[in-house]
Amino acid sequence: MRYSLLAGGKRIRPVLTLATAEALERPSAEVLPLAAAIELIHTYSLIHDDLPAMDDDRLRRGQLTCHVAYGEDVAILAGDGLFAEAMRLVLEQQTGEPGLVLAALRAVVDAAGVGGMVGGQYLDVTAADDSGAELRHLHELKTGRLIGASVECVLHLNGLTGPATIGLRRFAAELGVLFQIVDDILDVTGDEAELGKPRGSDERHGKRTYVSVFGLDRARELAAESHGNARAALSEAQGRTGALEQITDYILNRQQ
Repeated sequence: MRYSLLAGGKRIRPVLTLATAEALERPSAEVLPLAAAIELIHTYSLIHDDLPAMDDDRLRRGQLTCHVAYGEDVAILAGDGLFAEAMRLVLEQQTGEPGLVLAALRAVVDAAGVGGMVGGQYLDVTAADDSGAELRHLHELKTGRLIGASVECVLHLNGLTGPATIGLRRFAAELGVLFQIVDDILDVTGDEAELGKPRGSDERHGKRTYVSVFGLDRARELAAESHGNARAALSEAQGRTGALEQITDYILNRQQ
């Protein structure tokens, strides 16, 4: 568990949680348990995605994948343990009114389950539809829901609902799409040392990506459009959104 969790990575999801607290003018330290739990869940998903029955990858975050280093049996248990530890961490350490803590945790768990990350992964390994709409839906679930929950869990923790949250929720949904488009571009154009994994992995595994479906140039156009949509949504949000704007720009511009 430590081997995979502490290997590095961009930490986009927990940073989004901290930045959302800042946007709401709340102390970032108050949401650290939620932020850490989201990174635990993300790391669990990477360990399981890398398994031979899934993507069968040998490198992740610049080192051997968990199953290569420790065996498939230990890797499966490490992923399971990280998910359970995420639940324990929030339930034991996250401060706040109990009902609101549970609402925040529910948003995260829902994003990780069959209506989110797991459901999206299922579509990825079983669906044959190569249309752009289906591809977007797949990644809205597989990647987008957990990224969105990184923002939405803070709204729940603070009991915020209604029209005042629409901008941040639209931003969160669009940011997940942007992240995936850029990730697909980098799988073709990125530097392996920067990526921390082999370039061209998606193509070798026959994965449907924004580049394979639309071509590289159109994928870049789609990334720019998604970035514009995310920034437009942020412009409608209230609060100090500077950090969220910087994260959005970083996601678009990371080594394309």
